[in-house]
Amino acid sequence: MKNTSTRLPSRSQTRCTATSKRTRLRCQAPAVTGWTVCRFHGARGGGPKGARNGAYKDGLHTAEAVAERRAVAELVRRARARVAGFGNGR
Repeated sequence: MKNTSTRLPSRSQTRCTATSKRTRLRCQAPAVTGWTVCRFHGARGGGPKGARNGAYKDGLHTAEAVAERRAVAELVRRARARVAGFGNGR
């Protein structure tokens, strides 16, 4: 005779927190370990980083390039503020 009181492993897992736009109900599929959503709603999604990704073309939007552009923009802002300060007779 089977013991029906034991819980199945999939029912004891945390549930996906994604919400349906149509029914406004939660997905209720088991969430991937370490994630709050299931594999259908984005856990482990996305492609590889950098040149391993097939869409990698020129590196314009890599993290390093974006950080460099932000640093240059900050230098330009500071230079403009300093030049504007000279016009006030300081």
